[in-house]
Amino acid sequence: MNQPKRIKRAISGWVVLDKPYDMTSTQAVGKVRWLFGAAKAGHAGTLDPLATGILPIALGEATKAVPQVQDGTKIYRFAIKWGSATTTDDAEGEVVATSDIRPERAALEAVLPQFIGTILQRPPIYSALKIDGERAYDLARAGEAVDLPPREIDVDGIELIEHGSEQSVLEVTCGKGTYVRSLARDIAEALGTRGHVSMLHRAAVGPFHDQDAVTIDQLEALALDERDALLKPVSAGFAELPEIRLDAQQATAVRHGNPVLLTGAGAPISLDECWVSFKGEVLATGWVEFGQFKCRRVFN
Repeated sequence: MNQPKRIKRAISGWVVLDKPYDMTSTQAVGKVRWLFGAAKAGHAGTLDPLATGILPIALGEATKAVPQVQDGTKIYRFAIKWGSATTTDDAEGEVVATSDIRPERAALEAVLPQFIGTILQRPPIYSALKIDGERAYDLARAGEAVDLPPREIDVDGIELIEHGSEQSVLEVTCGKGTYVRSLARDIAEALGTRGHVSMLHRAAVGPFHDQDAVTIDQLEALALDERDALLKPVSAGFAELPEIRLDAQQATAVRHGNPVLLTGAGAPISLDECWVSFKGEVLATGWVEFGQFKCRRVFN
């Protein structure tokens, strides 16, 4: 007997998922989408299968806010296993080099400032970056030589949480495009030894943090209306952007994608990025130029 087709719902909002170990980001989105019966879903920033932590999942209209969340600051907690480098720069790869050197705490703390600020980083060869249209990890698995040029990344800070002779736990606050696996590899090399990531947890992405997170097990244990109550509004994705509140006439114009002149004593003259609302509802993202708001993305 055929099962009745599940009706897809036009539901919008954010699920701040604590992604479990050994699950891909795509699998996590598929599971959450099914649990909510959502017609549309996406995620803001891939997390490796071996990593746990914050994976913001956008449902419905929230998918239009994914770029803003992806561009937000990230916080990662990670462990460096001292003494061995691997093909993947994490525990999944084969060991390709070893060292007997185990850094002292003082030496590790002394080297960390080298990795703060705008720095050049060579991405891991097992990454999703594309070379001539092919994913780097596909080329690496096929045995082809992969040469990824260094890229500029922004690291706001690195803190040593725990230090041991075999592994150390650190926390990094960084911008988009930072590879923690590369950071661990490079810190070890700067100390004259080898190392790889043995644990990785993402504690924050933009406005979403560990304290906001829910697990798949928790979602599965709830009724559908209780799951819906956990959804964060679409506007939660814009918590780090300026909000401009419009009147009814301005809101009508923006809904049709038209620019509007901002009035009032506190109206901004120029903004690179912002969002506009009417009665708490997200209308559009865009920018302000010569006192006029211009739409980049209109929300239904």
